[in-house]
Amino acid sequence: MSVMTTAEWKNILDRVRTQNPALVRGWFGGLVPVDLCGGVLRIRAGNLKQVRYLDDACGSAFANAAQQVLEQLVTTTFETDAPGEIADDDGYPLSMSENNQLQLNEDYIFEHFVVGAGNRMAHAASVAVAEALGQTYNPLFIHGDVGLGKTHLLQAICHTTRSLNPSATILYISCETFANHFIEAVERGAMNEFRYHYRHVDLLVIDDIQFLGTRERSQEEFFHTFNTLHQAQKQIVLSADCPPAEIPTLENRLVSRFKSGLVAFVDAPCMETRMAILAKKARLRCIEVPEDVIEYVATHIQTNIRDLEGALLRLDAMSQSSESAIDMELARRALDDDSQRHAITIQHIIDVVTRYFGVRVKDLQSKKRPKSISHPRQVCMYLAREFTSHSLEEVGGYFGGRDHSTVLHADRTVKKMVETNDKVRRTIEDLRATLRARQNGAE
Repeated sequence: MSVMTTAEWKNILDRVRTQNPALVRGWFGGLVPVDLCGGVLRIRAGNLKQVRYLDDACGSAFANAAQQVLEQLVTTTFETDAPGEIADDDGYPLSMSENNQLQLNEDYIFEHFVVGAGNRMAHAASVAVAEALGQTYNPLFIHGDVGLGKTHLLQAICHTTRSLNPSATILYISCETFANHFIEAVERGAMNEFRYHYRHVDLLVIDDIQFLGTRERSQEEFFHTFNTLHQAQKQIVLSADCPPAEIPTLENRLVSRFKSGLVAFVDAPCMETRMAILAKKARLRCIEVPEDVIEYVATHIQTNIRDLEGALLRLDAMSQSSESAIDMELARRALDDDSQRHAITIQHIIDVVTRYFGVRVKDLQSKKRPKSISHPRQVCMYLAREFTSHSLEEVGGYFGGRDHSTVLHADRTVKKMVETNDKVRRTIEDLRATLRARQNGAE
């Protein structure tokens, strides 16, 4: 058992705030790391309401941040020493004010956004909205694939609005947060309070609005919230991974309202834009990258901005570890290593298994033991032993702090089932095929 340093914990919190701004709450600064034992990081919160929010929404965010900082497999659990009562206001979103501002990534401003052919209209519309709330494009709906800059534009609107109009009330959240707050308000009989929080703002920004399509009651409430804000000429900005009409099961009346303003598409960056993005991010991070290396990286990575930034950070890390300058030889080693680019991780295995069996990650990492959960958990451990080089202890730590004997038992159990049960054998073969396709770069 060990306790992390203050610097490590601060680094974890900073990464959570940067990578998952929509999840962050003002009380995150009061969270305390208790200990790190068997791959499980215990975190103490102020009350049960906070624990429930962390369990429901933030487990993977803290686990991913901890793994990046500590460089080992980590899962998280949340607890509290407080009595059982739940404070009324803890779970609600916080408006930007002098005393309690919503956390935003300080790098996500318009000055740091690289404009290209694929995002020019979305960028221009975002600037226009930020400079005149409710006066130009209302609502503004931005859509595009993952990692193309939608969140950057949303946060840039918030930053500029805050700069031009410090008194403006800004609410920047994820669609999941809106739905969770609505359910919570219904359960507590606090709909008046809920509606006040969402309908008395100058700027409402919601990321990943496509998830509203799976929630009928939340759609009804959001419809009325939208109408209230729009009629009051308050600005609404939404983002999704597809245009309004393609959001599954979204009510027609909401599709119509989302399309009533401006719908702007963000496309993948072209070669010149990718080079400009790499050059700008290198300058912002004070990383010296020769122009031929920038061109090489931009040629090899054509997916999205996050992958470009990941490649830049990998180059920087390799440069520091080898104490050598970034050059073409280093770039080739960083980008041409197929085994590194397509290595299977435990997270890949969990993603494939949870989709196949229809279970949740938090269930696999819980203490629940029904067969519908324990069998997929054992399959994950079995595949982790086959596709990764992690030790028994590391694998067990990722699944709720289980010891090495549990992982060994799971491995042997699944092996025996593969030999004696045709259905299980076919399942494992399907999962292996999916993972190998990913390993070979087919996904």
